[in-house]
Amino acid sequence: MKFNQAISLIDQANKQDPNKEEYQGITYAKEYIYGVRMSERLDIFMPDAPESLKLAARCQHICRWEIPRDTYPMDRVGYLTWRNDLKKLHAQKASEILSSVGYDQEVIDEVQFMLLKKQLKKNELTQALEDVICLVFLEFYFDEFAEKHSEEKIIDIVQKTWAKMSEKGHDAALQLPFSESGLALVQKALA
Repeated sequence: MKFNQAISLIDQANKQDPNKEEYQGITYAKEYIYGVRMSERLDIFMPDAPESLKLAARCQHICRWEIPRDTYPMDRVGYLTWRNDLKKLHAQKASEILSSVGYDQEVIDEVQFMLLKKQLKKNELTQALEDVICLVFLEFYFDEFAEKHSEEKIIDIVQKTWAKMSEKGHDAALQLPFSESGLALVQKALA
């Protein structure tokens, strides 16, 4: 089946990530475990998600390490340029893989549309992808991120994250298993 072939190729690409993450005593390529988390969270958030959204979720960070953050100026403009270049990279890599396993252009275009974050807040699938991205960040990366930054910055990030999410995303976020300190920061940001 095309879908399984595509997921396998996406995972193969992401297993090349030189950056590692340990989770429950096992070491994974960082973007591989991220892709798995995206798929698992999407299955919970939208069990009936269309195939194109499932593919976009798994491709969300495909080969992200190829464009390191520190190759851009360490300011807001540099950050936004880096994020934009990443979106284009993810869309291009997804297109190559999906085309190689026989997906038609319509599906490829849908996946690219979502990965490029087009019509956020207006397109249901782009919004669902963004909600899942935010949920995965809050569930798996928030505590570590919070340890490295000031409370003021964390509150700002939570508020910006929340603004990108739908009501359904907010409801799902409030069900996440936050640490005590993480929950306190989220509550402060939302107060």
